[in-house]
Amino acid sequence: MSFQTEKALVRAHHAALKDATSETVAGALARHTSPDWHWRGMHPWHEQQGAEAVATAFWQPFLRAMSRVQRREDIFFAGRNQIDGFTSTWVVSMGHLMALFAAPFLTLRPTRRIVMLRYAEFHRVEGGQIVETAFFCDLLHLMRQAGQHPLPAQTGAHLVQPGPATHDGLLHQKVPEAEGAQTLDLICRMIGAINDHRQFSGPEEELAQHWHDDMIWWGPEGIGAAFTIAAYIEQHQRPFRTQLKDRAFNGHVARLAEGSYGGFFGWPNLSLTPTGGYLGLPAGPRADMRVVDIYRRDGDRLAENWIFIDMLHFLNMQGLDVLARQSSLG
Repeated sequence: MSFQTEKALVRAHHAALKDATSETVAGALARHTSPDWHWRGMHPWHEQQGAEAVATAFWQPFLRAMSRVQRREDIFFAGRNQIDGFTSTWVVSMGHLMALFAAPFLTLRPTRRIVMLRYAEFHRVEGGQIVETAFFCDLLHLMRQAGQHPLPAQTGAHLVQPGPATHDGLLHQKVPEAEGAQTLDLICRMIGAINDHRQFSGPEEELAQHWHDDMIWWGPEGIGAAFTIAAYIEQHQRPFRTQLKDRAFNGHVARLAEGSYGGFFGWPNLSLTPTGGYLGLPAGPRADMRVVDIYRRDGDRLAENWIFIDMLHFLNMQGLDVLARQSSLG
């Protein structure tokens, strides 16, 4: 299974978007998507149906605000979806949409400077069309670049995050199937360890089963990036496990791998209750996390992990409408 036909379709879809304007983007989207295309986007766009609706919700406002948009892609792979018994094929793209921030976008003020919108896309391809897409982006990260800081200081580092250290994340050519199977198996065993973490003597032992000690966790804005197992525990895992309770895993929509790369997304992945302190916020009602994780395997351990969380949706469910608050602040 080379997935070359599905990859070529998604690359053609990206090429059509490259030349699109706010006036032409609906037609560009329709060129490679089905009439009933199911698009999942982060807050405030959520779920849309069909190219016209997706253009109206996201792409037209984005292209009016951002000039000279470039897709700076770092990871590109495809695979069969383990969640539906390996029956559907998905293509994954991750990187940044780089542009000049020329006009207001949502409640963000333009800077007239370069901005880098982190993104991850999962496309389900069927019958020569894209029939389903999940589009995650890091709006809090974009706000930070625009000089707007809606949350307290985060525990990890704020960075415009690079792609893989090995610079081999664009899998445009056929990759041996066994490599992807090994990556997917490692990801699944790592998920199992998280769900049954009390079997280990502590987080160090748990993480050492599946991660290199010099792992890099490229977390979303609001949490930040962490380097090494010890720093990851301090800057993400411990706050997450001690300041959020009653965590329920809701499963994934898609989980796949090819070569040394793999990942998943859920809608939502997790439901949990903040007890106070997480993201610097007080205790709040139960809320959902829609999450993307993309991984790079190095040998028999995971080496890098890029994470996207629909933070604005998570906060909105707790009564904090970040976009409305930023608008009221002018």
